[in-house]
Amino acid sequence: MSRSVRFLAWNVVLLVLVFTGMRLAFFTVFDNPADSPQTLTLAEAFYLGAKFDLRLALIINLPFALLGVLPLLNPFRSKRGRTVWLWYFGVASALLLFSYGVDFGHYGYLESRVDGSVLRYLLNPYESAGVVWGSYPVLRGLAAIALAVTSYVLLLRRLFTREAAPAPARPLAARIALGAALVLLYALGIYGKLSYYPLRWSDAYFTTHSFASALSLNPVLYFYETLDNAEVEYDEAAVRAHYPSVAKYLGVEHPDADSLDFTRIAGKNAEGKPRLNVVIVLLESFAYYKTGLSGNPMNPTPNFDAIADGGVLFRHFYTPHSGTARAVFASVTGLPDIDRTSHSTRSPLLARQNTLLDAFDGWDKFYFLGGSASWGNIRALLQHNVPGLQIYEEGSYTSPRVDVWGISDLALFEEANKVLAQPRTRPFVAVIQTAGNHKPHTIPEDNHGFVRTTASKDEAKRFGFDTLKELDSMRFIDHSIGEFMRIARQEKYFDDTVFVFYGDHGSPASAEHRPLAERQLSLPRYHVPLVFYSPKHLTPRVIDEVGSQLDVLPTVVDVAGGTGVNSTLGRDLFDPAFAGRRYAFTVERIEKDPVLGLVTNDFYYQADADGDEKLLHRLDSKTPREDVSAEDPATAAQLDELATGLYQTARYMRFHNSPEEVAAQRAHAAPTVAAGPAAGPPAD
Repeated sequence: MSRSVRFLAWNVVLLVLVFTGMRLAFFTVFDNPADSPQTLTLAEAFYLGAKFDLRLALIINLPFALLGVLPLLNPFRSKRGRTVWLWYFGVASALLLFSYGVDFGHYGYLESRVDGSVLRYLLNPYESAGVVWGSYPVLRGLAAIALAVTSYVLLLRRLFTREAAPAPARPLAARIALGAALVLLYALGIYGKLSYYPLRWSDAYFTTHSFASALSLNPVLYFYETLDNAEVEYDEAAVRAHYPSVAKYLGVEHPDADSLDFTRIAGKNAEGKPRLNVVIVLLESFAYYKTGLSGNPMNPTPNFDAIADGGVLFRHFYTPHSGTARAVFASVTGLPDIDRTSHSTRSPLLARQNTLLDAFDGWDKFYFLGGSASWGNIRALLQHNVPGLQIYEEGSYTSPRVDVWGISDLALFEEANKVLAQPRTRPFVAVIQTAGNHKPHTIPEDNHGFVRTTASKDEAKRFGFDTLKELDSMRFIDHSIGEFMRIARQEKYFDDTVFVFYGDHGSPASAEHRPLAERQLSLPRYHVPLVFYSPKHLTPRVIDEVGSQLDVLPTVVDVAGGTGVNSTLGRDLFDPAFAGRRYAFTVERIEKDPVLGLVTNDFYYQADADGDEKLLHRLDSKTPREDVSAEDPATAAQLDELATGLYQTARYMRFHNSPEEVAAQRAHAAPTVAAGPAAGPPAD
């Protein structure tokens, strides 16, 4: 073989070995011994991973394969050519190692390989950089990359020298045959399969074991593959096809398939009810398994548990997706955020949304967060749709900033209480969005006597906390909740206020105190607690029926005595009309197309949005990953119809949910029914 081919072979093998080492490191760091893939599954994952790695190595070397034979760029004939290729491979290796580092950090944080949606963090560069700097060994990582790249370049220089001797001359026919064979092998290595279709990232999803699929992927190729995810649109024909079932599920008062009316009145029984204050607390990363309510023996949330004991606790409450920006969109609009690559809050096309926050006509309205409302562009979603809303954010407080997320949650509660305790002639509705239970897990110096945990790291990890910092972060948000309720009880507003606490989303984990189905079906990322607390107005009890984050505002409106037009996918959790028909919709972009889910009291149904794969899991099964749709086809069909209908409706509704459209729809479909105050003034 020629010198270029020999060098090419050495370099491809070297890169494949490096990538394989990275995969082994990934397996070593992230494999859960209690739920490790079976041997054959593991072997398949590494086999597919090797093919992805070979493809990447060949792609990286492709410029050399095409241009390295040119006299000016031939490293064996030209010193300039050698310099060019050393620089090329040096820069390429630096980018590769950086990509792997980002992927490791991303998976450690979100339990998913890095994909095109990670670019959303560039939209908030300051906050993102702050989280990275406070959570990861940035300088050591960059130093390690620099050392590895330097070693690699020196090795390449040695290979150039080693392969300096020219190969013996061969007949033209032999050279042509050898060249054709090499081109064929090169193309086959990139193609990846002896089949009509090439190796694709979707081949990695050969198993229901999520870690095995993640292990199969090459992070660089997977990131590239996910860059071209298109903006979610909608299929009006599909919405109409599913309209009867969705309208029945939502309890639409005047079904009209022609106008696709989904509206109904929230707070129908408001007359005669007292108009209560409302404090909604959106708790960052407040997964159910992390609370004492879940049976967690670490006792991480004694204050929150006490509130739940004195209030109405929903034990089976789920968010539609993981991610805070998505949770804000779902909470405010009552629609799941089904954008596959970014967040709906970031789209100017979706800034105008009808929200039941506007159903509190005659209430003062507040939104408190420790950082900036420019994060995730939630300012547009809030201020563009809730007239009179007063946003308190960084710059509004006297408390000092403690990290990238702004003031501490403890300070946020104190600042909010100062505002809410002011004399007023009207009731108020307030949303407090916490952020501190999040990397870098900062505990402020002014912490009102918070005591750090004395638990061991191994013990904490057994029950869902990867680090002691994460455990202390959860304990600190609980400590902050306790302090907030302590000072709130001293205020005049307390007796006539309903406090609503729930997690914005869960976290991926495998806590051994939780049921097998929850751990194996990735439900901890959606399962969060919901508590309504008002000692004077609500009788303490536990509700075991399933609830959804989409249901919060319709329920709050009814409890607090408000009224308005509900154009969401949420339903009143206290309405007996829906008893026995409670579901929680989930949607996650595991692949290019979303994976839909529907949680019931007994089942978790999952289906690809394109309908390719449908799975029905029993939550009380000893083998919960098993598909039981063949055993209960009626349930599978019912849940498939509803899950698909809710997804198609959500795609449509987010583009047809402005207050103006909702008011017109209500007037057209039900002209004799009062529409309430939900439609605010037009946008500025």
